[in-house]
Amino acid sequence: MLEGLYAGALADAQARLASTSLAKIEQLAAAQPPALNAIEFLAPRPQVHVLAEIKRASPSRGDLAEISEPVELARTYAQCGASAISVLTEQRKFKGSLEDLSAVRQAVSVPLLRKDFIANEQQILEARACGADIFLLIVAGLLQEDLARLKTFGEELGMTAFVETHSEREVLRALDVDAKLLGVNARDLSTFETDRNLFGSLVHLIPDEVIKVAESAVRNVEDVRHYRSAGADVVLVGEALVTGDPAAMLQDFLTI
Repeated sequence: MLEGLYAGALADAQARLASTSLAKIEQLAAAQPPALNAIEFLAPRPQVHVLAEIKRASPSRGDLAEISEPVELARTYAQCGASAISVLTEQRKFKGSLEDLSAVRQAVSVPLLRKDFIANEQQILEARACGADIFLLIVAGLLQEDLARLKTFGEELGMTAFVETHSEREVLRALDVDAKLLGVNARDLSTFETDRNLFGSLVHLIPDEVIKVAESAVRNVEDVRHYRSAGADVVLVGEALVTGDPAAMLQDFLTI
């Protein structure tokens, strides 16, 4: 599954070059205002941070929400206290787009994450050209040398790498490239099975100065409390927000 998602994302990136050259993407990225410092926005505080996700669908659950107005949803997230917003841009299985990312950038002033299967520099440049401040690097999908190269490339653009892991080995690989924003995904992207206790079993490996993000399997306030008590600085929430009442849920989550 993961290999297929990367192959599709890279094929779509290559297809976009037919209408916008890499040189043009570089120009658009350079013309953006400086990226927001996501590390400052997500720094540990007494209550948990929420990284709220705009997510129409997923390979494991199919269609979740139509989200015809991603800008309005993003505004709701920001107004209700989300510290950052994740925008799915993968189009085949998640029904996202770079257009969503660009539109949301014009509407909110919190950091934006481009959530996609990023494996080359073009995709990071596209993220910056559309106003993203954070880019996703999934350890399971990248060789170590590529993980290090892409992290450095994005940081040279002023962005923050969000390095996602799912095992002890992957956490150590993320730390080896000096990840400062490190996620533990409860969902195994090879099988799409979830383990809500995975974060708690791995968090002891992560140094205090690294921002710790618990990803996936957040259904309600009890799940947020579970992750927070295990040591999460940030919870990434998508499905629960897009299928429920995002304003009410954020209000509850941000009491934790």
